[in-house]
Order: sequence, then C-alpha cells, then structure tokens
Amino acid sequence: MKKASLIVISLTLLFLSSITLPHAANAKAPSTVNARIMTYNIHAGIGSDGQYDRGRIAKEIKISHADIIALQEVDVHWGSRSNHENMIKELAEELNMFYFFAPIYDFDPLNTGEPRRQYGVAVLSKYPILKTENHSITRLSTQDPDPSPEPAPGFLEVLLNVKGAKLSFYVTHLDFRPDPSVRQMQVHDMLEIMSHSKGASILAGDMNAAPDAPELAPLFAQFQDAWDEIHTEHGFTFPAIAPNIRIDYLLASRQITVKQANVLSTLASDHLPVIADISLKKGKK
Repeated sequence: MKKASLIVISLTLLFLSSITLPHAANAKAPSTVNARIMTYNIHAGIGSDGQYDRGRIAKEIKISHADIIALQEVDVHWGSRSNHENMIKELAEELNMFYFFAPIYDFDPLNTGEPRRQYGVAVLSKYPILKTENHSITRLSTQDPDPSPEPAPGFLEVLLNVKGAKLSFYVTHLDFRPDPSVRQMQVHDMLEIMSHSKGASILAGDMNAAPDAPELAPLFAQFQDAWDEIHTEHGFTFPAIAPNIRIDYLLASRQITVKQANVLSTLASDHLPVIADISLKKGKK
C-alpha cells in the first residue's frame, strides 16, 4: 500500500508540473521600465551659505532616490574653493554609482606633479554606462580675458542600459550672459549632435534661460519639457534661497512617458534640483 501511494503522489506531482511550468515559461516580461532622473547645478559644492560641503550634495541625491543624475559646475582638482577634490569621483564612490565627467576647461596644474585642473559637467548613474562622449559646442570662454565664440568641449553624452532599455542621456550647461546669441548657437549645435540618436533620449541641464526665451524654442519643438508635462505653475529653480526663474530643465524625447516631475527644496547649492519619473520601452536605443 505504501508503494502504491508513492506512485499516485508522484503521478499527481508530474501532472501538476505539466500545467504550471508552461504558464511560467510563457509569462511576458514587462515591456517598459521606469527610472527617476535628476538635473542639478551643484555650484562646485558651494551651498547658499557660501560654504563648500560635498556631503550635502551627496545627501540630497541620496534622499531623492534618483537613478540618473545630470550635474553641472563640477570641479575636479580645480582649486581651493572645492578643497582640490575630484568631486565626481568622490560622489560616485559615496553613492555607489557609475559616472562620466566631461570637462569644459582642462588646465595644467598650478604645481608640478599635481593633477590637472578641470571643470565641467557629469553624469551619475545606477545603471551601466555603455558609451561615452564629450562633444564640443560653441562656447564663449569665461577663462579667456578676450574670448570669441568657438567650439569647445563640455556637452556630455552617455548611452545607458536602463534595465534592458537603451537611453541616450545628454548633459549641458549653456552660456549665462544676457545676450542670447551664444545660447542660440549652442542650441543649434546640440540639436545637430542629438539628431544622430534615433531612440529614447534625455537632455538635462542648466540652460540659463527662462522657458519663454526664443533661443530655447527649437529644443521644445523636439523634446517634451518634463515640468510642463505635469505642472502649470512656474517651477522656479534659481536662486535656491528665493527662486524666481526656471532655468534648469529635464527634456525628454517623444518615445518617453513623463509620469511625475518635482523641484526639490534644498540650500546645498545656489540652484534647486529637478527630478522626473519616466517610463521607456525596452528594446529601443
């Protein structure tokens, strides 16, 4: 009787497995993935109180739960204002993220044997970085006493693998001067570079112009403004201590769904960070 019972039990288990296993095998994996993105001009780690504190920047990024972060005004061994630190490397290690730094300025050290002095834009990512490039766009140097507009680096591009979805992520910092002519050239240059990306893409950064600035109109014709997709109020980002203008943006290509957007309140920099929750399809570059 015991042997017969064991045979019956075995046959029953075999029958059940024949029903459940195909069902599991045929279950479809999600076709879209979600991510939280951020743009943050960190003012070389100097807060609204005038004090350098890289730890405050790291804390704000950590509590935001952002997955991909665009950073502007990043110092790498630049000088005393940021304790000669490699800010992006330190932030990446503290946050356990991948990173890529795209210098705008790259100077010899003040003293022989010291690291090069660099300043520019960067990206932090929880997801693997598959490809990187530091593109040149038109710039009017702040380091030259008599500058003229000319191509210079500092327009960052990375290709990310976001849980199986490919995302081209661009980081920029446009000219700050009241005259919009250099920003107009920069927008033209960026659109030309980004035209080679046919899949999902994000452009993030400090544009140094309000949403109604004519020079930004070509960007809004090509991209969704994440903030405007969700909100009707202003969403001011600068200055952090009493914001009265929106100059920091997260722009998404049409393949991306913007689900939420917020401006975070913090005095860790002179800008406020902007975050957005997005959804993108797998299998698309």
